[in-house]
Amino acid sequence: MQILRINQAEKLKTLSINPYFQGLSDASLGELAASMSLRKFERGESLFWEDDPCAGLHIIQTGSVKLFRISPQGRQHILRVLQEGETCNEVPAFDGGANPVNVEALEETTAWVVETQAVRILMRKDPEFMQKTVENLSKMMRHLVKMVSEMAFYQVTNRLARLISELPATELSGESGARWTQDQMAARLGTVREVVARSLRELERSGAIQMENRRIRIADPDVLSQWVQPWN
Repeated sequence: MQILRINQAEKLKTLSINPYFQGLSDASLGELAASMSLRKFERGESLFWEDDPCAGLHIIQTGSVKLFRISPQGRQHILRVLQEGETCNEVPAFDGGANPVNVEALEETTAWVVETQAVRILMRKDPEFMQKTVENLSKMMRHLVKMVSEMAFYQVTNRLARLISELPATELSGESGARWTQDQMAARLGTVREVVARSLRELERSGAIQMENRRIRIADPDVLSQWVQPWN
């Protein structure tokens, strides 16, 4: 990990467009900027480990990271994959607890870290920031409830078909330079890569999609829509 030298203006710009800090007063943003740093991580390097003390709220500046936990048997389960502009480790930054997950860089990544103490002080001082915190955590909770409901009511293959139908073709094929991996799909669907691989083969056998060099192409939209049918 390398800490990069960044000027105050760049820090303020980053904070001003983040959902948690957008619209806060110049004074509040200035206090936070004084307690934030930009860190560079190489591919495969850990940003932080589960159960370690929380260094702060992380904002991904460039690159991508995976959030994961390890089972007692040593199996890795990816919870989410974050891209540029997304935020992680909010909960321990807000409640002062330990890190709930492990985070690892999937490529060369830079991430802003806003120190926990600065975040917690601002929560006590600024009602507007507290309101934004509640609103954003509520959105996270709604997302989790939706994910749990889908996991309970629908098979992975159906959920995967819906995801494929919603993604731009360029992201499925990798033409945009940002191809979805099976690990990313598994993280979005709340499952593991091996199950996604089996579901992709099932969709391909049905004629809904075509796989080539790990790229996905929708071969028959009508067949794919039949897999998505539980939501219609």
